Amino acid sequence: MDPDLEARLTAAGIDPSAPGDPAAAWRRLFAAYGLRATLVDRYALEAHARGLGVADLPPRDREEMWREVMALRYPGMELHGDHGGDPVEVVPYDPAWPDAFAAWRDRLAAALGPAARRIEHVGSTAVPGLAAKPVIDVQVAVPDVADEKAFRPALEGLGLPLRAREPGHRYFRPPRGRPREVQVHVCDAGGPWERAHLLFRDYLRSHPEAREAYSALKRDLAAEFRGDRWAYNEAKTGFILDALVAAEKWAAAARWRVGDAGRLGGAATSGGPS
Repeated sequence: MDPDLEARLTAAGIDPSAPGDPAAAWRRLFAAYGLRATLVDRYALEAHARGLGVADLPPRDREEMWREVMALRYPGMELHGDHGGDPVEVVPYDPAWPDAFAAWRDRLAAALGPAARRIEHVGSTAVPGLAAKPVIDVQVAVPDVADEKAFRPALEGLGLPLRAREPGHRYFRPPRGRPREVQVHVCDAGGPWERAHLLFRDYLRSHPEAREAYSALKRDLAAEFRGDRWAYNEAKTGFILDALVAAEKWAAAARWRVGDAGRLGGAATSGGPS
């Protein structure tokens, strides 16, 4: 078992050598650590109980554990259509990504009109020099994300059906069988979802050492979890949470605000109505 997981189990009052029922042990870990208790931890506990390696857990069992973990980590999330599927591919930064975003920004701005307060390039493809999955993440800030009639028909008209709904966030991407070149996140303007994703992006743009560490982590995880997107995304959680703690301190010192990318030296990516 991973030493970090052993230490967290011990701190949560669980004997790492005999954690007992893996589902119950993970719930105790989640009670103690919140979002830092991940799907990968659940896999590790299950594999330990069965005397297997994590890689040997059957795909059907992994999916059951994912649904179990997501119900606690993301209460209120509703999934639509298929999920998972495509292998994880992390590639070197492509200078063409900003132009690909700009093309989607213009299409989205035309389709959404005044419903979009801000349209921003987020995620790893928005950070020059950062290795990433070759999928453009677009964040659209709207006055009220619960008012889906204001944006959902326009997005689905562009071939981007709703894939997930959760408090403060709606997720759209092309259906299986079509190129997965973009995914769109709709959130409340001025809300915590918008702020966290812009802050993480701008922090990585401004801190090369964090960017390089994140690139290395993503490459390692893509090799380890190539066939398991859920685990790949979950395994980044600890890094992201730690980076956001550091980013908040940086933001206070730099007087960072949403929309400050250009002022702080990053490439400005906002577009459409503002």
